[in-house]
Amino acid sequence: MLKACYSPRYYARTHTNSMEKLTAVADVLCKHKMVELIDPGLIDVEILKKLHNPQYVEAFLAGESAFATIQGFKPWNEQLRDAILSVQAGQLVGADIAFKEGIAANIAQGFHHASYESGAAYCTFNGLALVAKQYPEKRIFVLDCDQHGGDGTAIFTNRLTNLVNFGIFGIRFGCKAGERSLTRYIHPKQGNFDLYRESIFEAFQYASRWEADMIIYQAGMDCHQHDKYGSKWLTTELLFERDRLVFDMARKMKIPILFVLAGGYQVLEDLVPLHVNTFKAANEVYFP
Repeated sequence: MLKACYSPRYYARTHTNSMEKLTAVADVLCKHKMVELIDPGLIDVEILKKLHNPQYVEAFLAGESAFATIQGFKPWNEQLRDAILSVQAGQLVGADIAFKEGIAANIAQGFHHASYESGAAYCTFNGLALVAKQYPEKRIFVLDCDQHGGDGTAIFTNRLTNLVNFGIFGIRFGCKAGERSLTRYIHPKQGNFDLYRESIFEAFQYASRWEADMIIYQAGMDCHQHDKYGSKWLTTELLFERDRLVFDMARKMKIPILFVLAGGYQVLEDLVPLHVNTFKAANEVYFP
């Protein structure tokens, strides 16, 4: 059975549904027996201080100064703090499971806009770069299919030589191309899924040539046609096809894959089924 990192600690009440949706997705997955949940505990904060500016980490943990809420979650509280620390632990536990079993999930999001100095856009710490930092001997390839470019991860590729970020997006969000930051912009109105599919093929060709040891897949749902940030041509069915394609290629190429939820800004009733579809696709490919 597919193993997914999650704990009730992941839940935090915010002015968005970014953290609330994690529990909503986990509840559906449990109801339909689609995953085995693994509680990752809380991350050692010293690990985060090796990835991010220690002063920023301390400010968030203490809830002091503007840095505690610079990512956009206001007001700061201990529930939010523990949720973030647990979500980050899930990245490392999930990566360990994926290395051993070929696939794992973390029912989490809020990573790719965080840079070394601070968080941003509902991303507190960069759990994508975290895996590369914790596994310096492994080549970590991030396939970011959020509608917004992962600008924070792109910056981290300049600090971590074992990290590649390949972003397919409809909103650049300041994400810059670089030696290990590849960007593929597909127009939200004039694009099509053929271009999207070609970009996924290109990503896997690069991952293969680079001899990636792991793919971290950001299965963003804010590119859905009904999302306020979405691409009008990207339907529910095509997003499921995207997910199946990613999992199928990872399995055939025998590259371990860890996947996370990433963005989505519809009401929970419409959003949760989209995220659940990613787990359906993973199960169809890996556990038929």
